[in-house]
Amino acid sequence: MITIKFPFFQKNGKPPAARRPVDFFAVGVGDPLFHEKVKGLRAMVEQKADLQQLRLLGITSSIAGEGKTITCAQLGRSLASTGRKKVLLVDVDVRKADLTHGLGDRRSPGLTEHLLGGATLHQILRATQVPNLSLITSGAEVNSPADLLAGDKFKAFLQEIRTMYDIILLDTPPVLPVADTPTIRELTDGFLFVYRVGFTPYTMLRQAIEELGERHVLGAVLNGVEVASDSYYRKYYGAYYHREVKAIIDPEKTGEAIR
Repeated sequence: MITIKFPFFQKNGKPPAARRPVDFFAVGVGDPLFHEKVKGLRAMVEQKADLQQLRLLGITSSIAGEGKTITCAQLGRSLASTGRKKVLLVDVDVRKADLTHGLGDRRSPGLTEHLLGGATLHQILRATQVPNLSLITSGAEVNSPADLLAGDKFKAFLQEIRTMYDIILLDTPPVLPVADTPTIRELTDGFLFVYRVGFTPYTMLRQAIEELGERHVLGAVLNGVEVASDSYYRKYYGAYYHREVKAIIDPEKTGEAIR
């Protein structure tokens, strides 16, 4: 079972509001601990994927606002940046399309157009700013996303992309508000649950896991966990390491964050 604690919402307050022009790849810039946690999650996912031959993973949560989409984008970026994996992000949250918006892309043509026969797979695959990382956007809104995802076309779509990428991350809707994610649970190799500590009642997490089925849950990302102070970090990791990390992530000096 994968379990990792993220400090993001504890240190940075509220998550970006839906549909605002936020760059998900820029989240956490200037925060070395955040990026170390992302790399820790990447290592756990890679190990489990290699050992159990997992290829298609869903990223979900109980309700909205827990950080699943940011986690999906950051994990995908980190997996691709090592050069060991060819990674694909798929925005399956058709109602909100936050992954699409957060990566600065247009919705259409995307997933829904492909499933409805209006675009080929080649037409909806898009490169990102990160080498080895591709994106399929949500596509236009449809009246019943759950019915569309339950069809044979979506199953065939997943089977095809499995042959093209080493790891595929599906940003799926939260489990409790809509039926979309439980609808596709048998089509994935498992789910990572993002749980925002102090925001979502634990009873709702348990209810969501029960609805999805515990055997489909690979692990949990605990978001918003209080972390040690900067002085604690310096004490245990050493002043030299701390200064080096600060230099690497300083956008004025390097223009980018640690991958």
